[in-house]
Amino acid sequence: MKHNRTSKLFFTTLLSLGLMGLNSVFAQSGKRVYTFPLGVEAYTYRHNFPKDVVATLDLIKSLGFTEMEGGVPKGLTAEEYKKLLDERGIKMTATGAGYEQIVKDPESVVKNAKALGASFVMVAWIPHQKGNFTLENAQKAVEDFNRVGKVLKDNGLTFCYHNHGYEFQPYQDGTLFDYIVKNTDPQYVSFEMDILWATHGGADPVKLLTKYGSRWKLMHLKDLKKGIKGDLTGGTPPENDVVLGEGQIDMPAVLKAAKKVGIKHYYIEDESNHEDTQVPQSIAYLKNLTE
Repeated sequence: MKHNRTSKLFFTTLLSLGLMGLNSVFAQSGKRVYTFPLGVEAYTYRHNFPKDVVATLDLIKSLGFTEMEGGVPKGLTAEEYKKLLDERGIKMTATGAGYEQIVKDPESVVKNAKALGASFVMVAWIPHQKGNFTLENAQKAVEDFNRVGKVLKDNGLTFCYHNHGYEFQPYQDGTLFDYIVKNTDPQYVSFEMDILWATHGGADPVKLLTKYGSRWKLMHLKDLKKGIKGDLTGGTPPENDVVLGEGQIDMPAVLKAAKKVGIKHYYIEDESNHEDTQVPQSIAYLKNLTE
């Protein structure tokens, strides 16, 4: 294994996993709150994949992840990458696509998702002027999402839009996010909740889950540092992304609501620069969370 940041992360992880095992022994007895496979958003390891794809996948496997959301690393084909994932028992349940790409050529997105074995395709950003997401932006997104969502459904895939915080701009008696949900066709358009960005944008993840029920299909698990006041920019410094359960989000309430509405795929996404220590701690939190 190369002596780079990825290999150091691997050995740090082994130590963390040992501590996680001890934590489990002393965990309160009770019913587990989180009962789904462990999933990871590949962006968590954005610094590692460019250096060593194989070592990064070995690290992800060592943590116990069996599901992933992400794209194909540079230098590999979708087929080559899927083979590496298969060898490690990791399933790419969802993949991402850029807004411009999926609007211009949804068939290429379909082809890529199918090569990876993914069932979901998510888009995480609607183009708009920074700090000024407008009704016109939302209206165009609704039109585009309905169209490409139908293409994906016709090919056996589910399109999901991933909220990013700026969509919670007030509009009429709700927000522009409400406008997007209400004006997209449930047959063709579903949603992935990023609980940090929902919170950062001023929304309540539990209320949103309850309000739109089965429209939610996927979830990004992350936590926002206590004391941080959000805004509608869709951005926050990496140090505000903290270990699950240590931030301001009511994680047990979110997980219970998500399970109730039928979300089956969850991805830990750590946007901090301390994923080597934070991810194992977040996994331990999920595994030891009981009611």
